[in-house]
This record gives sequence, C-alpha cells and structure tokens, in this order.
Amino acid sequence: MQTRHRIFFQSSTQMDLIGDESIDLMVTSPPYPMIEMWDRIFSELDPGIGQALRHEDGKLACELMHRQLDMVWSEVFRVLKPGGIICVNIGDATRKLDNNFQLYPNHARILHYLKTLGLYDLPTILWRKQTNAPNKFMGSGMLPPNAYVTLEHEYILVLRKGNIRAFKSDESIGRRRESAYFWEERNHWFSDIWMDIKGDRQTLSDPNLRKRSGAFRFSIPYRLINMFSIKGDTVLDPFLGLGTTMLAAAASGRNSVGYEIADELAPHIDSQMTALTGYANHEISTRINNHVAFVKQRLADKKVFKHRNVHYGFPVITGQERWLLFNLLASSQKCAETEYEVSYELQPHCVFSDDMAGVDETPKKGKKTKARTVGPDPVQLKMF
Repeated sequence: MQTRHRIFFQSSTQMDLIGDESIDLMVTSPPYPMIEMWDRIFSELDPGIGQALRHEDGKLACELMHRQLDMVWSEVFRVLKPGGIICVNIGDATRKLDNNFQLYPNHARILHYLKTLGLYDLPTILWRKQTNAPNKFMGSGMLPPNAYVTLEHEYILVLRKGNIRAFKSDESIGRRRESAYFWEERNHWFSDIWMDIKGDRQTLSDPNLRKRSGAFRFSIPYRLINMFSIKGDTVLDPFLGLGTTMLAAAASGRNSVGYEIADELAPHIDSQMTALTGYANHEISTRINNHVAFVKQRLADKKVFKHRNVHYGFPVITGQERWLLFNLLASSQKCAETEYEVSYELQPHCVFSDDMAGVDETPKKGKKTKARTVGPDPVQLKMF
C-alpha cells in the first residue's frame, strides 16, 4: 500500500494542475481576514486591501480579503467530487479601526459564499481554545457597558457537494470497512464542541516565516480526515502552510495535494514529511492503546461486548468496527522535488491478549446470522 503527496508552491486561486471532480475531501485553515498577521499577505494579493486598511475602512478591507478567499473556494468546488466534503477551520476577528471596535464574523461570510456555490451545509464544530491568560479580557475591565466578550473558540465549517457519497464496488466497500473508527472515538469526535485540542504555538524560528504562516494543530486535520474520508482517498489543502494536513493525510493512509504561496516553507515541510514515520506510528499506537484501555475498563465494569475485531482480536462495540485496520507507516521518502511517497505495512502490528470472556458472540434468537471469520484466538499483546 502506498500514497502520494504533491505540493504546488503557487496560488490556489487557479488550481489548473488538479482535474475536475478529483478530490474526495478538502481540509484547510486559511488566512483569517482582519487578523493583523495576515494584513501583508492580503495586501500583496490586492493593493486595495492595504489602502482600505490605511483609511481604516474595516468593512471594505474585510470584504476585499474574503473576495480573495472566494476565488479559492470556487476552485475547491470545481475539483471536489460529488459527495465530497469540505472542512474549513476559521476564526472570527475583532479589531479597532477608525476608533470603532467590532467583530468581523469570518465564519459567517465564508459559509454564505460556500452555500452560494451549491454546497450543502452540515453541522458545524466549535473548537474551544481555552486560555487562562489574565489579560485575555477586552474593553473597560470591570466597568460596564464597554467590556467585550472574549473569543475563545474557532469554527470548523463542514459542507458537502451534492448527495451523500455512495460506495458500490467491492474495493471501495473494503477500504471503507478498514477505515472505520472506534465507537468511543465516534462519540467523542462527532460532538459539536471540541474542548480537548489545545492551540499550537508557532515553532518557526524565522520571524518573517512566522508572519506568513499560522500553526495548525495536527489533531484537527487528522481527526477530520478520519471522520470524512476513507483509505486511498485524496485530500486537498489549498492553504498548506507548514504541511500539517499533508502529514495527517499520510498518517491516515490517504493521498494528498497541497497549494502554498510561500515557497520558503518548503524546507520545513520537507523535514516534516521525511521524518513522519515515527510520529505517525505513535499516533496510531495511541489510538489502539486508548481502545485497549476502554475495553479493559468496560470489562472491569462487567459490561458485555458483542463483537470482536478480526485483525487484532480485541472486543469492539459494533459490527462496523470488526474490519477496522490501521496501517503502520513503513517509509516516507521524497520521490520528486515537491512530491513524496509513503509506504505502509499491510498486517496488524499487535494482537490483543486479555481474557475474551466478556465478548458475547452468541447469535440472537430469531435472527439469521452470516458465517464470519473472527481470526485466531489472541494469545499475547505483541507489538511488531
């Protein structure tokens, strides 16, 4: 099993190198309009933005910034397959211009434009970014009425192109089964409020690069990719930045394509991709270990499992988890100037060894059951 990952260091307003309806999932975090660290980039794209900011016309500046993003969203719509999903991590902005402090609701503006393209709006996720900083409050301190509510969350907009995706071939059905997530992961991931992911600090040492790239927490694209795509799919990030979405796609057995206008980020992305194997395999092992801990706790509580995973032998809650399979990364190497190839192990790397007495696989009365293979009885928890 192999995946390919391509980077194009150019503007994503015209993604001519990507064919129509060839992308299964788009995950991105674009530059946030009206956040000062992005002023320079937006102004380079449209000098009118810089002029509006100098005149402290926030309304015009914000609209012009979003028009730059609109061109990218239109291209994303073109390259996305029917049934494909779009996930946009975006934060609103607050800013004082012309002696007037106000909110710039970026999420609402982006959502409005995406819906005009014909995308179907799905439930939005709120990413709660907790902070205990004593200076986080804005405005007049303890005196009403001119203090302001703090922004401690960002949005993850989720939209679909057309009807829900259909899986008709045996090959795609098999990939979908192996791409299942655990029952307890589903209950956590598909909540509309995420409070367990902290924001990333910027790690670039070059101050000029820090001004041109925002940190994107690995857990966010990794989770979204596993929620809304299957193995072998192709994931697009039109604002690749430090390459986090590409790393998450590779760790999940998906192909990826990224566009990034700042080619000076290439060395950082390269070092991340070539050193990916250990980090990705740690993430996979963590998911498995978390499930094993969940199993042990449930068995200790005298609760019964009705299914067993055929690859690892551990109990699972639902029949859809029986075919779940993680593919460890075997290697990640550069195969062209801006292209990488990742190879994977095909066999499971561990076998569950605990007492299976808590798994009740007895067919229910009155229901016909298909013959199924549950694999050999596990004898040891062995990590390969």
